[in-house]
Amino acid sequence: MAVKIRLRRVGRKKSPMYRIVVADSQSPRDGKFIEIVGQYQPRTGEQAINLDTDRVNHWLNVGAQPTDTVRSLLRKAGLLKQRHETRLAAKLQSKAVPVGNKDQG
Repeated sequence: MAVKIRLRRVGRKKSPMYRIVVADSQSPRDGKFIEIVGQYQPRTGEQAINLDTDRVNHWLNVGAQPTDTVRSLLRKAGLLKQRHETRLAAKLQSKAVPVGNKDQG
């Protein structure tokens, strides 16, 4: 079972609104899903994307693959950059070697 993070369309005709859901890749677009992790309203202004960042990070860590559109929305929200920076910081922290005291010799 491949798990995807993708959009599910809701809202009225000609007034789209999308829920960002975690779903099995085999299920239909507006069909069965596992969890709602956010919402996207393309017709509104700046605050068009609402995300539960903890749950999105959880699903990405477990191996869920975002679709191209959801990936671009996560990039706009700054989630992918934040995720990259924390992973890079952890990697650099593990490679860091403690510097000895100069007083010892």
